[in-house]
Amino acid sequence: MRTRSAVAAAATAATIALLAAAPAQATEYTSALKIKGVQYNAPGPDSNRCSGGNTRDEYLTIKNYSRSTTVNLKGYVVKDATGNHFTFPANHYLQPGDYVKLRGGHGTDSDAHNVVYRQNCNFIWNNDKDTIYLYKSSGAHADTHSYTSAGSDPDGNGYITYHG
Repeated sequence: MRTRSAVAAAATAATIALLAAAPAQATEYTSALKIKGVQYNAPGPDSNRCSGGNTRDEYLTIKNYSRSTTVNLKGYVVKDATGNHFTFPANHYLQPGDYVKLRGGHGTDSDAHNVVYRQNCNFIWNNDKDTIYLYKSSGAHADTHSYTSAGSDPDGNGYITYHG
């Protein structure tokens, strides 16, 4: 009887150790659009002045990972952990495999140059840590990623890649 209890206890302990060692799995949302990467810390000293600042150098790259579906970004929402948000106000079509960089600052949106500007000179992503949420125009989650500068950016260049 003691042997059976010892074997059961050892098996239970091994199962618990295996589960504890397994990496946590991120939630994977059903969406063609995913966050490809983020330049959360613009190069140089932070300056959110509209003239001469570097908010344009902070950007989020969103890519269409579908092999056959074109996606219109109009109505998609990008948020951070504190509720700062941007809603894509106009039609911007991403062909399969195409991407767009959502940049800070003011500028002219361009399908040809794969860029949309937030028309706001304030930084949106924190330099130490943040969470990025991407929502479909329907309000459904498309993608979410959290980062810390120390844990997610080993080379310290201020850029993190999520989906290759």
